[in-house]
Amino acid sequence: MSATSHELSITRHIDAPVSDVWDVLANRQEEWWCPRPWRVEVDEQDKRPGGVCRMTMYGPEGEVAPQNGIYLAYDEGRRFITTDAVTGDFQPSGPFMIGIWEVEPEGSGTRYTARARHWNAETMQQHADMGFEQGWSACADQLAEICEGKAP
Repeated sequence: MSATSHELSITRHIDAPVSDVWDVLANRQEEWWCPRPWRVEVDEQDKRPGGVCRMTMYGPEGEVAPQNGIYLAYDEGRRFITTDAVTGDFQPSGPFMIGIWEVEPEGSGTRYTARARHWNAETMQQHADMGFEQGWSACADQLAEICEGKAP
């Protein structure tokens, strides 16, 4: 956690090639994006800067949590960055964070890093209190399980 940038982050070494991790990270989000027993459906993605990024998360008790925003950056094979501060038609939205998901080679595997940058300390703390570390770590573990061929 960084006090100056209002950033929360997690990182994992994944014992799989970057190309494999990127494929799961970017193209198979419905398999790992939410901590089980939650699930996500990709509603619409236009993988380019300014392109729409819409998903809906579903909880085991019938919870529904839409995630609507845009891509700020999309660097194939390396990273993508999204925000919920703007919707697909460039309308301002109640901003919560900028999300950054990155992969890079490390040894014979991949270093996966996910960051959530917030506008202020209060929203960063809110995210931490919501279970950022546990939730995003569970997602990273699920991503690693798939990439390493250990998924249930």
